[in-house]
Amino acid sequence: MAHSASIITQVTRDEEENATSREDGANEASPSKKPRSRGLLHSLFCCLCHKESEPPPPKNNAPLLVEENGTLSKVPAKPLLPRMKSNDAGKICVVIDLDETLVHSSFKPVNNADFIIPVEIDGTVHQVYVLKRPHVDEFLKRMGELFECVLFTASLSKYADPVSDLLDKWGAFRYRLFRESCVFHKGNYVKDMSRLGRDLNKVIIIDNSPASYVFHPDNAVPVASWFDDMSDTELLDLIPFFERLSKVEDVYEVLQQQRTSS
Repeated sequence: MAHSASIITQVTRDEEENATSREDGANEASPSKKPRSRGLLHSLFCCLCHKESEPPPPKNNAPLLVEENGTLSKVPAKPLLPRMKSNDAGKICVVIDLDETLVHSSFKPVNNADFIIPVEIDGTVHQVYVLKRPHVDEFLKRMGELFECVLFTASLSKYADPVSDLLDKWGAFRYRLFRESCVFHKGNYVKDMSRLGRDLNKVIIIDNSPASYVFHPDNAVPVASWFDDMSDTELLDLIPFFERLSKVEDVYEVLQQQRTSS
């Protein structure tokens, strides 16, 4: 079954402003197949489709469990990460998103794909074509030297794990977290930083989707969604900023200054 819809534009990210136009363009060739494609993709990749209308909780280190009805659970959560390794002691923990932040994936054959990943969906193996964002190699290598890096994606591990195996040649990611580690809140898979087991004043999340970090927007370094622009330099441009950020004791002041100046 040929799929013309992009994995990320159609189901993986919460692109309220531009996903609709991209989906329409991607599906022009086979509009009749769109419902089937969405059904398959929903079973594998994250679906962030609702805007968060309520203000996020105040930043703190208490684990946060949000139920489907939006209420906060009283049950404490086990930290998602083990204790920090000795060689990372004192480092900032940087949570890095995968889809549309580091790569773009599609079921549609792409001639210049960097990786082709076989993924089983409903008993059928499909080929996923993966493009690497420009300068992702330099970015990951340097980030792994400076920080305790954690991959955190709302996609399922059977797709994201093999992509990460091929993408991260330097072992930058100390840990990998997938959909089951997210909090499902009002239709969105949210990455709750308070559940990591790290001090929030030393945690940063890099993500293209604001819905992913709605609980902790003050910890975020937003990036533009990437699809196929091979002239993109955002990851390369971020390296000097993160080199400076790696030396601070508390990330909030620096990130606030960055938001004010941008």
